[in-house]
Amino acid sequence: MAEPLRYAHAAASTALVQAPAAERNRVLRNTYWLLALSMVPTVLGAWIGVTTGIARAMSPGIGLVVFLGGAFGFMYAIEKTKNSAAGVPVLLGFTFFMGLMLARLVGAVLGLANGAGLVMTAFAGTGVVFLGMASLSSVIKRDLSALGKWLFIGAVMVLVAGIANFFIQSGALMITISVLAIGIFSAFILYDLKRVRDGIETNYITATLGVYLSVYNVFQSLLALFGIAGGSDD
Repeated sequence: MAEPLRYAHAAASTALVQAPAAERNRVLRNTYWLLALSMVPTVLGAWIGVTTGIARAMSPGIGLVVFLGGAFGFMYAIEKTKNSAAGVPVLLGFTFFMGLMLARLVGAVLGLANGAGLVMTAFAGTGVVFLGMASLSSVIKRDLSALGKWLFIGAVMVLVAGIANFFIQSGALMITISVLAIGIFSAFILYDLKRVRDGIETNYITATLGVYLSVYNVFQSLLALFGIAGGSDD
């Protein structure tokens, strides 16, 4: 569901001016710190959403409208406040909202007999992907700017397929979309972190937003894939 947000953020990430080494390291540290902090409201939002049934109470169509309206509203606010003291609280509010919107999927998977294990496996898998991409970003020397165009195209394809499957409701297409999304957004994590390391992205709130959306999409896609392929009702 978060693919449109990653698509929009990718379209806006066009800065090419490189920052000094000290500034790069500061932005990278702050990005990691804020990304870790953003997991707290995300988990809290998902927990509240599951326990109260807020997300489940909305029909899929209304849920999609609420999600897109709220998420793009938050992203607009983040863009306007990223250079002020309000930037971090607004970003954390956004991640809480994203946790709430994730509750429908998490709740559905938790309803399976092995649901808790599937959620933890998806969480662990996302952690492995992030650590792997973060490590790669520190050792790859070549410029990955050209990769952004292809990832942007990939995100558009996933977005279109996701919208189509909203109406088709095909399990096979859902699996295909999830696999593609995992690959594309894993590469986006590498791309975004490399932009910070190369001094192209100089705002840690913007950098955190990009990486967060990619991590969110990887987790969501893994959880959906595990729920379809590995779920048990027994």
